[in-house]
Order: sequence, then C-alpha cells, then structure tokens
Amino acid sequence: MSRWAIGYGATAFAFLVLDGIWLSAAAPTLYRSALGPLLSQRIQALPAVAFYLIYVAGIVGLAVAPALAMTNPLAPVALGAGLGFVAYATYDLTNLATLAGWPARIAILDMGWGTIATALAALAGFLAMTHLAPLS
Repeated sequence: MSRWAIGYGATAFAFLVLDGIWLSAAAPTLYRSALGPLLSQRIQALPAVAFYLIYVAGIVGLAVAPALAMTNPLAPVALGAGLGFVAYATYDLTNLATLAGWPARIAILDMGWGTIATALAALAGFLAMTHLAPLS
C-alpha cells in the first residue's frame, strides 16, 4: 500500500470516527432542536459520501502534505485547524447570511467543531505517514 493511501486512510478513519461521535451526540439534541424542519428525515448517501471523500482529500492535500515538509510537529494540527475553520466558516456563515432562521449558535459551534475535527484528522494522517509509512 502506498504511503499516500495510508495517510488518506488514517485521515479518513479519524475524521469519520470523530464526526460520527459528534453527529450522534449533537444531532439528536443540538441540531434537531435548532434546525427542526430543515433537517432531512433520512441522510442522502451520495452527497454525504462525496463530502467525506472530497474533504478528506482536502485535509491530506492542504494540511498533511505541507506538514510533512515542515520540522514543527504541530504543523499538521495548525494547518488542519486553519483548513477546518475556513471550510466550516464558509458553510456556516453562508447559511447564516442566506437562510432565514439559521441559528448563530449553530454556526459558532459547528465552526468550532470543524476546526477541532479537521486538526485531529490531519494529525492522524500525518502520524500515519511519518510512523507507519515513512519514506525509505
């Protein structure tokens, strides 16, 4: 298995586990009570899968890969946090600006969550690439 496949897999695993925990804990209370009728009764699989595939590729390409060239061990965390903040802010602030009734507290919490989850997923991918699949 290639080094990049290992990095992508570790990043994906970490992000999916973290997001799964967040969504299973937050969705029934936080999101359902704040967004109610806006939420679909059933998750649409194709857009969900597309998001995870694309977002994990973004984490690997924009946070993990650049961190590999740096000597600072906090680089993947900082780059991942920056990416997560920008990506989730794009979504949440656009919703806040364009959707009637989009709660500001949801935007703030979601942006915080995206920042943390992306930072930790980038760290997982970085550690997998440096320890499980180092350059030979």
